[in-house]
Amino acid sequence: MRRTRLQHVGLAVLLMLGSWAAAGTLPASANDSPASPTSPASADSATASPGLIEAMQRDFGLSRAESEARLAGERRATALVPAARRAAGADYGGSWIDAGNQQLTVAVTSNAAPSTVRAVRAVGAQVRTVEHSARQLDATKARLDRLRAPSGVTGWSVDPAANTVLVNVVGQERTDNDVRQFVARAHEAGPVTVRTVRSVPRTFAAGTVGGDPYYTGNVRCSIGFSVQGGFVTAGHCGGPGAGVSGWDRSYIGTFQGSSFPDNDYAWVSVGSGWWTVPVVLGWGTIPDQLVRGSAEAPVGASVCRSGSTSHWHCGTVLAKNETVNYSQGAVHQLTKTSVCAEPGDSGGSFISGDQAQGVTSGGWGNCSGGGETWFQPVNEILGRYGLTLHTA
Repeated sequence: MRRTRLQHVGLAVLLMLGSWAAAGTLPASANDSPASPTSPASADSATASPGLIEAMQRDFGLSRAESEARLAGERRATALVPAARRAAGADYGGSWIDAGNQQLTVAVTSNAAPSTVRAVRAVGAQVRTVEHSARQLDATKARLDRLRAPSGVTGWSVDPAANTVLVNVVGQERTDNDVRQFVARAHEAGPVTVRTVRSVPRTFAAGTVGGDPYYTGNVRCSIGFSVQGGFVTAGHCGGPGAGVSGWDRSYIGTFQGSSFPDNDYAWVSVGSGWWTVPVVLGWGTIPDQLVRGSAEAPVGASVCRSGSTSHWHCGTVLAKNETVNYSQGAVHQLTKTSVCAEPGDSGGSFISGDQAQGVTSGGWGNCSGGGETWFQPVNEILGRYGLTLHTA
């Protein structure tokens, strides 16, 4: 790694990690088992990095105290999700974090027994009554996944707070015959609401430019999270067997597995003198971020992204399990966020607090005018390839 990078790494990090990681690595969280997320360690006492707090102050307009309080509240709410879901049982309609008070809200169907509602509240969650269960909404989305979508339909996902499946359509394409036919079939599939969006999503790979990325041929992407033996990243950045070079164009390793479209994930083996550490880089503008786990953040939680083009930006989780209709084909099970991204950020790290969330897939807009970005959940990647993330 370049010497200039070392100037931005705190002494405590150096002491804990021993020797520094591969150049350009955007590693982060991990869990001890490849298929299950780790729990946030000491939820209320965990200290967020200065870089994360600074990014939240910038992107959310919060004070330092407000940022710290928000993260603490979201950690507590996230920890309630498994128990709240068990308490709701078949009447579970989804859950999300209330942005105003950082409390977990759990939807239960209107025919839920009073004892079920009491059990959910006893966990510590707020309760909202809805018409459709999460199982019904997931079934509706699964029916849409079997349809072939025209380019004017940019994607669809379950919105638990609205208790519907949102179908996103580019505004100027709403009158297109293929779009209208798709929307009509979507309404037949179950509870569906059509939402107008501004632009078609695209992946965030880019041609060769300077910076601190990794390269596959003339494509530049960003490293996501460290795993034992390599790192995870976006599948559209390279296919199995493709060679990878670092910021200095020296050889890093090889794509060992990759899937795109349908999915958008990959993992790269690391060798030739390169190694990995559980850190998301701040690119010299903010301190580097250690990640201590990979507990999945609920809808409404704060999330931040690090990439080799636009560096650190924050937003919130807007939707999960969304199908995004890229020009190359549909990609499933993505998480949508209000975070911006730009070409070259593909594959980079998404974190919530100190918990890894996923790798950048694509989106629309940029970090000057804003936009939305999707990521592929990291725990899905670990389970698919039997990987273990490298945690701090």
